[in-house]
Amino acid sequence: MTKERFSAADNRERIVAAALTLLNEEGREAVSTRAVAAAANVQAPTIYRLFGDKQGLLDAVAAHGFAAHLPQKLALDADGDPVDLLRAGWAVNISFALENPTLYALIYGEPRPGVQVEAAEIAGKILADAIHQIAAAGRLRVDEALATQLVHASGRGVALELLSRTSEQRHPSLISAGREAVIAAITNDAPLSADPGPVSAAVALRAVLSQSTALTDNERALLEEWLDRIALPGTDRSTS
Repeated sequence: MTKERFSAADNRERIVAAALTLLNEEGREAVSTRAVAAAANVQAPTIYRLFGDKQGLLDAVAAHGFAAHLPQKLALDADGDPVDLLRAGWAVNISFALENPTLYALIYGEPRPGVQVEAAEIAGKILADAIHQIAAAGRLRVDEALATQLVHASGRGVALELLSRTSEQRHPSLISAGREAVIAAITNDAPLSADPGPVSAAVALRAVLSQSTALTDNERALLEEWLDRIALPGTDRSTS
């Protein structure tokens, strides 16, 4: 069959669309360069030229599939309770996994140390922003980096556990129990009060420190170091 000539951008779009269709309809094993090339009506070398290798193609497919899901995350009400915003983000993540099981497994199911799929990187930044809002409200009991990783690990774990079971095998309370367990581990019950404790106070001040103009850059860096030391468990150096 004669291959039609298209621009690089057109070829890229058609190849990704073809690969995504194969992924959704037949599973990851069906996404071979030969099958994708045939479905997209291009020569196999075109795939390597545009994506480098099969993994590059799969990463592009993951980013493309996630892009359709991204508006749901961006549309969450950022003006409400930041902890409820985190709950809403958790629900969006689980819904995306259940509606796109093969795509979700492609993004999160095979982690590569030091390498992050673009889709996962975008989702991580949205999660980090949600955690930052909780910290700024004085509701975070651990530092932001730890809270972000805990929520990410818990949400991904629950989603992959759901995908590993049939609908009949899934415990009806797994989603809510997993969500509330991690929220209880990282947040306080109420906004900063008269006695917030040093960790919560340090995390909250660290979250909003950039809004202050009272310090020089060196003073701010030193204060950030002190606040991080207070916020991170096991870094008390008072006896050293």
